[in-house]
Amino acid sequence: MRQTSHEPAGYSCPFCRLQAGVWNDRNQPSDVVAVTDRAFARIAPKWWPANPGAALVIPRRHVENLYEMDADDGHAVWDLTQQVATAMRVAYGCEGTSTRQHNEPAGGQDVWHLHVHVFPRFADDALYQRHDDARWVTVDERRPFADKLRSALQLPTTFA
Repeated sequence: MRQTSHEPAGYSCPFCRLQAGVWNDRNQPSDVVAVTDRAFARIAPKWWPANPGAALVIPRRHVENLYEMDADDGHAVWDLTQQVATAMRVAYGCEGTSTRQHNEPAGGQDVWHLHVHVFPRFADDALYQRHDDARWVTVDERRPFADKLRSALQLPTTFA
């Protein structure tokens, strides 16, 4: 059963644009850290103050939310999420990781293509108390984290 879509008419999906090679200041090829047949991971363009280098894991097929994702894409996203979280601990030296995924506006979704957030975590980082402190970061700020994570993952990074 199809759920109500919240995707606006004519929506220009940033994750689909990134895969198609359409870039801007929040979506650069250097952000991509892993690509599989059904999912990809990239450094997030928005960070919380004590959690730099957060990543997003995204199904390659455009799907608005968890309710509509098929099992094969779900497995691919979850498998890559686990790989990203594991690599993040090694590459960043963080003390743990957190994942979260939002569905519909009431659930905090604001990009209409499913994605899983993977956050590096540190003791007393107050991630969930600092939502209003998040900021958009530049490609130059993202690049060192992408390089570290890409190196730790050792997966393809192109959409070919």
